[in-house]
Amino acid sequence: MFEPAYQADVVVVGAGIAGLAAAQRLTSAGVTTTVLEAAHTVGGRMATEKVDGFRLDRIGQLLSTAYPELRRTPGLDGLALLPFAPGVLLHSEGRHHRAGAPAGVRSARGALHAVRALASAPRSIPAPRRTVNAPGPSAGPAALRTRAGAPLGTAVDQARLGAALARLAHTPAERLLARPELPAARALAARGLPPRTIDGFLRPLLAALLCDPDLTTSSRCADLALRAFACGRLALPEGGAEALPDHMARSLPPGTVRTGVRVTSVATNAVTTAEHGVIRCRAVLVATDARAAAELLPGLRVPDFHPVTVVHHTTDEPPTTGASLLLDADRGGPVAHTALVSRVDPSRAPAGRALVSSTVLGPPPPDLDTAVRIHLSRLYGIPTTRWETLAVHHTPEAVPAMRPPHDPRRPVRLLAGLYVCGDHRDTSTPQGALHSGHRASAAILSDLGAGRPMHAAEPTATAHAA
Repeated sequence: MFEPAYQADVVVVGAGIAGLAAAQRLTSAGVTTTVLEAAHTVGGRMATEKVDGFRLDRIGQLLSTAYPELRRTPGLDGLALLPFAPGVLLHSEGRHHRAGAPAGVRSARGALHAVRALASAPRSIPAPRRTVNAPGPSAGPAALRTRAGAPLGTAVDQARLGAALARLAHTPAERLLARPELPAARALAARGLPPRTIDGFLRPLLAALLCDPDLTTSSRCADLALRAFACGRLALPEGGAEALPDHMARSLPPGTVRTGVRVTSVATNAVTTAEHGVIRCRAVLVATDARAAAELLPGLRVPDFHPVTVVHHTTDEPPTTGASLLLDADRGGPVAHTALVSRVDPSRAPAGRALVSSTVLGPPPPDLDTAVRIHLSRLYGIPTTRWETLAVHHTPEAVPAMRPPHDPRRPVRLLAGLYVCGDHRDTSTPQGALHSGHRASAAILSDLGAGRPMHAAEPTATAHAA
């Protein structure tokens, strides 16, 4: 139990990764911090369910080894990130194609040289094949030419794509955020890339990275996601999504995080809880999801959301796609992406069993499990009727939408003494959540050390403006 007059420098409301990231920086600076979480576990939406020895993520947002905040956030030094196979595997017209993997071109200039070499090469030289399976014996020469680069187009198209990704990898994030802003789908069409490359690779990839099947996301945020893809590898935290917040919580001073404590109201110098009354402090940081934050901070905008459904299956006869993330370039069913997750992270399944996790974006179809099984059978090329369904996790408000105009640096300081952070204040990714916690802690530390009254409103920063 808390003492009625318990004091702390800062109370953080919410133990998701944004709040935990802020708490890490505050405690590292010597600021006494208490994190209050209404649930009985930390992590918020980064939750993992345990079923018969399996570890099943509820949302399973993809991480990138290139996320800067994974390196900068205190307390994450020992987190094990397990990468997928390089690039992604695309399913198109019944075949698999490796795409986005490094091909020895390390710079935009090198990729441009590759474009020029391919464009000037004799046309009788066939384009390099990127398929997993060779065409059937009945396929004629025309089919061989068409399928050699599908769904990425010709070898020249692929080299141009490589050049574009290399340029993104070498472009500072602030320059990307200064670009003209459009919905991502319109921006891709305006950049001169072949429609086959956009529809066959960039659209399914961005849908997976952003949880946005229609690509209504701001083109600036889409560019940031593609930049992270080009700079690093897609990855999963060992042991499930919950490993990331668990790791952060364990590395905080003992007693910092209190679960099962529901905050009912906040002020600049106190929070009121349902269980322990008023807890007084010098500053309050609201680090909940967007809807809960708006309940505590009237006037805070609640964004739209992208719903996400994750279906987990197990089988003793696993697919042969290895540790690849498999995307459907044809969009021929409800599954946006799927993976043999136990090949990426063996700790997520008991010995001798395979875990296949598949993500459905948008509203799920009727008879979801049957529709997913039929689609997975086509994607993997094997029967799925005997696969066992372990869990179906549907999250209606999984990921805040980032439609233009979108400010990925929304204010975290509402008043001196009252702050807010979360992926709804930044980009709707784990990187964005961590970065918003970084920004909020920096604002708090600045105010705590400023020597000015902590609880006077700023004329340019109000809850309405947020």
